[in-house]
Amino acid sequence: VQLQASGGGLVQAGGSLRLSCAASGRISGVYTLAWFRQGAGKGREFVAAISWSGVSRPYADSVKGRFTISRNNAKNTVFLQMNSLEPDDTAVYYCAADFDTVEATTSIRNYDAWGKGTQVTVSS
Repeated sequence: VQLQASGGGLVQAGGSLRLSCAASGRISGVYTLAWFRQGAGKGREFVAAISWSGVSRPYADSVKGRFTISRNNAKNTVFLQMNSLEPDDTAVYYCAADFDTVEATTSIRNYDAWGKGTQVTVSS
């Protein structure tokens, strides 16, 4: 399975960006999709996840109320709408897939496939 993220870029604080990630390859069954991010000199951290049904959508506390995750199962695609961006949101954003868990999980260890990441830079 391959994941390809896009939509990153440079934006001023308070602005918005929409990330997309398309999964391709031998995909079968239900699976969770998620976004993680890694800032310079920091570890990779959970941002948001969405279950196959879309009912379960956990978010990191730092992005609640500002970011929205959604998915299109017909196109094997996940989106991350990011509003009210802050300089602390600057990071490489990675999409990931978990093929073993029905509910959306926040643990990085559960995710089996990863995209290469897309850079998001928020200027102050």
